[in-house]
Amino acid sequence: MRSGWRVVRMTLGALLVVLALRQLARAWADAQAAPVQWHVRPLLLLASALLTWVMYAVLILAWRRLVTAWGQAMPLRSATRIWIVSSLGKYLPGKVWAIAGMAVMAGQAGVAPWVATGAAVLNQALSVAAGAVVVGVTGTSLLEVQYPWIRVALAVLLGLSIAGMLFLLWPGAVGRLLALAGVTAGQPAAPAPGALLLAAGANLVAWCGYGGALWLLARGVLDQAPTLAQCIGAFAASYVAGLLAVVAPAGLGVRESVFILMLQGSLGAPAAAALAIASRVMLTITEVGAAVPFLLTSREHARAAS
Repeated sequence: MRSGWRVVRMTLGALLVVLALRQLARAWADAQAAPVQWHVRPLLLLASALLTWVMYAVLILAWRRLVTAWGQAMPLRSATRIWIVSSLGKYLPGKVWAIAGMAVMAGQAGVAPWVATGAAVLNQALSVAAGAVVVGVTGTSLLEVQYPWIRVALAVLLGLSIAGMLFLLWPGAVGRLLALAGVTAGQPAAPAPGALLLAAGANLVAWCGYGGALWLLARGVLDQAPTLAQCIGAFAASYVAGLLAVVAPAGLGVRESVFILMLQGSLGAPAAAALAIASRVMLTITEVGAAVPFLLTSREHARAAS
């Protein structure tokens, strides 16, 4: 029985990698066809990848803190493995696979599935709210030339996003959010406020870090690059849009469209499209590169090492 489950797990892991690589190949073909002059600077590309991996670590620590705040033990290596591998579920249509995979893997690690799922749902909600805050702060300069009314709209978005984050810090709100997600929470219904504040702060840091990685990427492949603030706003807006597009695997198409909309004013449409493709390629490489070592390591070996 155990060997049969191992085969299923390895097959599913291989399928997710294949889907990610297929998307990478498509993005690479689009990059080669893009009507821009590429100027590759390897050190900047490496710095972009390293900063992205550091942001993964920040989000892993935030998710693990939510899990442990519910009274569950979660070794750091196990948390890293679960978060990284389950994240590949985004390459399947629908947004439930990553969270479902996280719950299954956490259950195998001895964590109550509702805690793992609840922490993932809560962290995702905080991520969307934090991303909207970042867009509200940084998006004005990207869009107000084309849309003069955007300053008011982004101010409203900023206010609603901050209110949403504060609402999620209320224990009663967490219980209702989990109930809407179909998660039957144990007691207490929410982690301690300190854990929620840490997760909210970690997501704000992560959006800024991802924007910094995009800025390094832009300087590593193009002659011109947006400002750091513009990169942070464009990345956050496009990624949140991709998260909210339920049927698009990994936000494919939706994220790129918003990305181009945000940056075409400063880069021009061709360069913005090229950078959107380069960003897709880089993110796929970092996600698959982070997951492969864990997919090649058996769960039993990972448990022993932790």
